[in-house]
Amino acid sequence: MQRIKIRDIRNAEFIEATLQAVHKHGLGAVTMSEVAQETGATAASINYYFGSKERLMEATMRHLLGLLRAAMVRNLNAASSPLDRLYATLDANFDDHLFTAEKCSVWVQFWAAAPYAPALARLQRLNRARAASHLRHDLRPLVDRDQAATIRQTLQSYMDGVWLNTAQNALAVNPALARRDARAVLDLLLASDQSPRG
Repeated sequence: MQRIKIRDIRNAEFIEATLQAVHKHGLGAVTMSEVAQETGATAASINYYFGSKERLMEATMRHLLGLLRAAMVRNLNAASSPLDRLYATLDANFDDHLFTAEKCSVWVQFWAAAPYAPALARLQRLNRARAASHLRHDLRPLVDRDQAATIRQTLQSYMDGVWLNTAQNALAVNPALARRDARAVLDLLLASDQSPRG
């Protein structure tokens, strides 16, 4: 069995502290000292592990993307049809470990800052491209290309909207309900594609 390194433990602690501090103070305002206070450490110790606030924020965003990726892999491994895979993708975006008030708040703040931070912008592009690729692939057998593009864009906009509303405390955090509603939106979009055309 592989031993867990002290550095990895400390990194995980600091990333968790960053999530809490950014949620409380906001990405633009949070300081390394405020992150350190969450763990009882010092700002100097965080600098030792990450080198800068920017690198700590990038590591925190990578952590969130890792949670999404793990949920995707878990869900897709259990899916057996294109529709099941679409459900799996939607479910992953509202996974219990990811879709929390704290993580929604932090995620939305990171994406808002991405145009001004090259490292975050790169992560955002990769995340969007990965999600689009999964949706495109699994919509292909179910609808024509034009409809697939519309449905994909609608689903991505819908998920972004739910996350944004949750981050603004406009919606209560209920991952099971969010997954159910996202599936219902997909079902409506697919049903509308099957409706007679005049």
